[in-house]
Amino acid sequence: MHCDRLWTHAHIATCPADAAGLGIIHDGAIAAKDGRIVWCGARAAMGAITATETIDCGGRWVTPGLIDCHTHLIFAGDRSDEFARRLAGESYADIARAGGGIVASMRATRAADPAMLYAAASHRLAAWEAEGVTTIEIKSGYGLDVETELAVLRTARALGATGRMRVAATYLGAHAIPPDRARAEYLDLVCDHMIPLIAREDLADAVDGFCETIAFTPAEIERVFTAATAHGLAVKLHADQLAEGGGAALAARYGAMSADHLEYASESGIAAMAARGTVAVVLPGAYYVLREPTAPPVGAMRRAGCAIAVGTDCNPGTSPIMSLRLSAHMACVLFGLTFDEAWRGITINAARALGIASETGSIVEGKSCDLAIWSVDSLAEVLAWIGPAPLYRRVLKGNDR
Repeated sequence: MHCDRLWTHAHIATCPADAAGLGIIHDGAIAAKDGRIVWCGARAAMGAITATETIDCGGRWVTPGLIDCHTHLIFAGDRSDEFARRLAGESYADIARAGGGIVASMRATRAADPAMLYAAASHRLAAWEAEGVTTIEIKSGYGLDVETELAVLRTARALGATGRMRVAATYLGAHAIPPDRARAEYLDLVCDHMIPLIAREDLADAVDGFCETIAFTPAEIERVFTAATAHGLAVKLHADQLAEGGGAALAARYGAMSADHLEYASESGIAAMAARGTVAVVLPGAYYVLREPTAPPVGAMRRAGCAIAVGTDCNPGTSPIMSLRLSAHMACVLFGLTFDEAWRGITINAARALGIASETGSIVEGKSCDLAIWSVDSLAEVLAWIGPAPLYRRVLKGNDR
C-alpha cells in the first residue's frame, strides 16, 4: 500500500469509540491518504507500506486532535469587572438581573462590525491551535437579534472555511431575553423566523438553549427544540447549571446530542440521557469561576453509562478560559474524572457531543487524519502541567497546521 504520509516511531493513544480506555499502541505508526487514516498499528505489523513523506516521531506521543465541544468564542466587549463584583458578593444571577452577564455581551457584540468580530475570534482561535485542538464548536447567542446572530454564525462558518480548524456552528438564540423585546415576541422570532432562516442558509449544525431559572423555561425550550428538529437541525442544551430544572431529562426526550453543565442534574435525568445516547458535557471553568457549591454528578454518569465530554465553555463572563488542557485538568481535580475519562472527554466523547464521531475523535482507519503530536515522555504530562502545551505538531485532515 502506498500512502501520502506515514508517521512512525510513535506511542499512540487511539481513543477508540467502540472500546473503553485509550487504546494505546507502543512503537506504532499511522498512515494517511487523501487526508484520511488508512492504517494504524504497531510498526512491527506494518508490512509493506510506502509513503510519499515519512515522519519519524522520535518516540513522541500521538493522540487524536483535541476537540472543544462547547465554546462561546465570538463576542465583543469585556466583562472582567464581573469577576470583581462576584468577589464582592454578587451572584451570577444578581449581575444578570442588573443588566450584566449575557445582556452586557449582547450590547457590545451588537455594536461591533462583522470584521471586528472575525478579527477578534481569529486571534483567540490561535490559543486552541497551540494546544493541539483540531475541532471547535462555536455558539452564537450574544446578538439576540437577527442581524447580529447571523453575523456571528457567518463568522463561525468563515473561520471554518480557512482550513485552520474544523468548526461546528451552533445557534443559541435562546440564550437570554433581550431587553428590547417582549418575552413572547422574542420566542416567536427565534422559533418562527430565525431557525427556519438559519436552516435554509446552512449557518448552523445545531440549536442550543439555556434552560434555567434566569433564562428559558422547559416549555419554552420544548418549543425551540420542536422548531429545530422540524427544520432538520440537531439540538443540545445548557441544562441544570444553577438548579435542577429537568433539563437533563428534557434533553434526553428530544434526543439531544449533549446536555452541558449539569451541576444539579438528577440521577433519573442522567439515566434518561444515557438511554438516548445524549453526552454529558462537564464545564469545570464555569463551576470554578462561579464558585458553585455542587459539582456535576459524575458518579451517576458512570453508573448509567453516560458518555462524558469536557469543554472550556470559553466566554467573556463565567468561563474566561482558552485552554482545553486546563479544563481537562480541572475536570480531574474538581470533578474526579479519571485520566482516561478526561482524555476521552476531549477526543472521542467530545466528537460524540458534536455528532461527528464517525469523522474524527479517534485514530482508526477511515476517519479524518486529525492528530496532536506531543513532545512528552508520558501522556500524563499533557494534562498534568498547567501552562504552554508541549505540542510538537498539529495535523488536520492529514496536513500540518
